[in-house]
Amino acid sequence: MTHTNYFFLLCFIFPLWVFAQQINLNGKVSSMGTPVPFANILLEGKTQGTSADRNGYFSLELPEGQFNLRIQAIGFKTKSLIINTENYQNRPLNIELSQDQLGLDQVVISATRNRVNLKEAPVVVNVLSPKLFNATQSISVAESLNYQPGVRVETNCQNCGFTQVRLNGLDGSYTQVLINSRAVFSALNSVYGLEQIPTSILDRIEVVRSGGSSLYGSNAIAGTINIITKDPVLNSWQVSSNLGFIDGETPDRTLNLNASVVSEDLSSGITVFGMKRDRDAYDANGDGFTELTELTNTSLGAKTFLKPDDKSKITLDITALEEYRRGGDRLDLAPHLTDITEELDHNTVIGGITYEVHNEDFSNNFSVYASGQHTGRKSFYGGLGGGRTRQDSITAANAYGNTNDLALLFGGQFTRNFKNSNDILTVGTEYNLSNTEDNIPGYNRYIDQEVNSIGTFAQYEWKPSEKFTALLGGRLDYVNVDGNYNIQNVNRISKIDQTVVSPRLTLRYKPAAAWQIRAGYARGFRAPQAFNEDLHISSVGGEPQFVILSDHLKTEYSNAYTASVNYSKNLNKLQTNFLLEGFYTDLRNPFTTVSTGASLPNGSILEEVRNGNGAYVSGANIEIGVSPSSRLTFQLGGTIQQSKYKEKQVLFEADDSNPNESNVIISEFVRNPNVYAYFTTNISVFEESSLDVTGTYTGPMTVPLVISDTGFLQLNKSDSFYDINVKLNHHIDITDSFQINVFGGVQNIFNAYQDDFDTGATRDSDYIYGPSQPRTFFFGIKFGNLHNL
Repeated sequence: MTHTNYFFLLCFIFPLWVFAQQINLNGKVSSMGTPVPFANILLEGKTQGTSADRNGYFSLELPEGQFNLRIQAIGFKTKSLIINTENYQNRPLNIELSQDQLGLDQVVISATRNRVNLKEAPVVVNVLSPKLFNATQSISVAESLNYQPGVRVETNCQNCGFTQVRLNGLDGSYTQVLINSRAVFSALNSVYGLEQIPTSILDRIEVVRSGGSSLYGSNAIAGTINIITKDPVLNSWQVSSNLGFIDGETPDRTLNLNASVVSEDLSSGITVFGMKRDRDAYDANGDGFTELTELTNTSLGAKTFLKPDDKSKITLDITALEEYRRGGDRLDLAPHLTDITEELDHNTVIGGITYEVHNEDFSNNFSVYASGQHTGRKSFYGGLGGGRTRQDSITAANAYGNTNDLALLFGGQFTRNFKNSNDILTVGTEYNLSNTEDNIPGYNRYIDQEVNSIGTFAQYEWKPSEKFTALLGGRLDYVNVDGNYNIQNVNRISKIDQTVVSPRLTLRYKPAAAWQIRAGYARGFRAPQAFNEDLHISSVGGEPQFVILSDHLKTEYSNAYTASVNYSKNLNKLQTNFLLEGFYTDLRNPFTTVSTGASLPNGSILEEVRNGNGAYVSGANIEIGVSPSSRLTFQLGGTIQQSKYKEKQVLFEADDSNPNESNVIISEFVRNPNVYAYFTTNISVFEESSLDVTGTYTGPMTVPLVISDTGFLQLNKSDSFYDINVKLNHHIDITDSFQINVFGGVQNIFNAYQDDFDTGATRDSDYIYGPSQPRTFFFGIKFGNLHNL
């Protein structure tokens, strides 16, 4: 080859070599001098990127040129940077992140069944974090959910502490509760489960209101609550203990333990957690009968992951809950020797496994999963009812029962990310089995219910521009219900074979960087079956009160409409967020519970679930958040609503043979305030000390009371309640790897507690409303090796 040819060859190769030259971009991600572990550094609009290590250091190979970087980390604001790689050939790129005080840059999965930034989600998602759990001193899930707009948790029984969560004015059976995104939280779990799950084992709770979450199941008419347990992230351990005194006297003791281990290459990890709670019974009015049950709870669990390679991941989680609760009178005696006792002993195991795999550029993602839950329950509902006859004793001695509850879920999901258009296609199918057997031989009360359902869902997320997103999807469900319900001489059967299509449409428009407008429609249904309230047993007039399905109960349908406007802005350290959301849910053939009086041979009260002629719930949610700096955060939210029947509904059906009784007819839902709200405030008093002031407001509502002497139903109007809490926390750094938090405070500081409880052995145990407990003093300690204690 001649010299001339070599010259031309070098001239050809040299530009290619220059163009292909790669620069190793090194740097560190930190916040206020503290490393931010596992932050994601991504190229805007591309799949290329890397993650920081546990000390915040990262390395990324890029060609010479200018690039837009996007940096994300849990608990911090997302940051965008424009860099030129030539400027960082010989010096590191140090990235400083600011704390996300309002949680606006979190990643959620409940909106679309895929991971998406909270602000970019096409439906409104609210997130409850450990920061909120700590601020409100919430021991269980039931105590934390009130701090979101449109969400209200209420206690429905003095004897057993049955709680339910209402979303947008609809009762608990309209809400789909998920455990780690899987629908295995059964109707039986919903009766007491919200108080059984400790917040100490949780990573977060995601709440989607209205039917925007219908892809998770047909019962998500009011919305979805996704309870997500902790993932192993860092090598860490933590121990905490809390001691509370209800009304200054009744002790409530809690011990929590958490620990995580993650491999050096981040390919595997495990976290284990546990809680032990012991609460004494509380009697508010001195009549010898409890308003808060005696409670012991032991929870143990683990969550682990394994990455066989860079393209796949296996996740396994399991949680075991053992709980004993007892309410009524004379708790030191055997249940059948008391006037009234509700005693429950639960043993629950919930777990799941997921296998995920994706291709090289993450454009195709496939997962298969299986989850299950089993609950064994021993129960006693009854007592002597204030009498001491031989028949009273025989009836009480036979009031013991046993329950077996099983829920299984198997499914698969495929997601396709179209690189050229940013559109996302999600399809999947699920099989769900729910089997409940509840037997109380002494009352001849027997429920044997099996529900099999196969659901197929599809969703297309269309993103023609950065300003507009359309989410079009639906779910096809085949439901088979085989139920046998027997109480004394009353027997009902439910046999349903039904296929239903539930469409979903959501639109998101972003007219400016800080503004978002969303609108959505979703359809849902509930097949005739026993839900959580139907499995609960209360007492009235010294006798148990049962619920049974009516003959020829029809499927209930819903059409849910939502619209919202959202403004969120980050300006230096200032964070602001404003949300106004309107909702309207139309119910056709709504399930309504009618009291039929003391109609059973043993004098027990029977309530019957019937179809109403139609109902609707409408209203607005508002949310305001302001954080001028890391030293002050304030959030306020509330709901204004109305829940009405389209035609007046019978709540109490009079006995024709009793001239002193008449039907009780209502036009609005009972136990539903038209206004309720919350607020949270966090103030860093000094560098290592903080003050949390939180609270809820519950407006007046109509609460039914059964008059024990006559069995007649009386409608009372409750007072409004302000439930205000104060907590002071002090953080101490002993070493870099060992920290201590000491805390103390008062819940329900103004003692806004119900003062007209029904009393004695013949009381109506369902006549309970307002805050879940009176003024409670608490203090505790937490220590471990995490800076975010």
